[in-house]
Amino acid sequence: MRVTSHPILGDDTSLETISVYIDGRRYEAKKGEVIAATLLANGLKTHRYTAKRHEPRGIYCGIGQCTDCVMTVDGVPNVRTCITQVTEGMVIETQDGFAGKKVDTP
Repeated sequence: MRVTSHPILGDDTSLETISVYIDGRRYEAKKGEVIAATLLANGLKTHRYTAKRHEPRGIYCGIGQCTDCVMTVDGVPNVRTCITQVTEGMVIETQDGFAGKKVDTP
């Protein structure tokens, strides 16, 4: 699900990959991409669950203005994944509301 050819941005020629851990599982990410892109490329759409109704949320605005894509990253809650680049060994966890608690995912 990665965009590898774009009419304005051109072709993606980046070949370097790194490892990140999402909810305890290892995934490959492209060096320099944002966390949300890594999730989408791996078929993961839920970033957090709402506090009141426990409804799934994912990428919405994609520019860091809303809070739908926040996740717990390296132990820090409420990280906007649409504007935060992945780093080698990064630990990313689905978030429950805004408390920063890890949730059990199906």
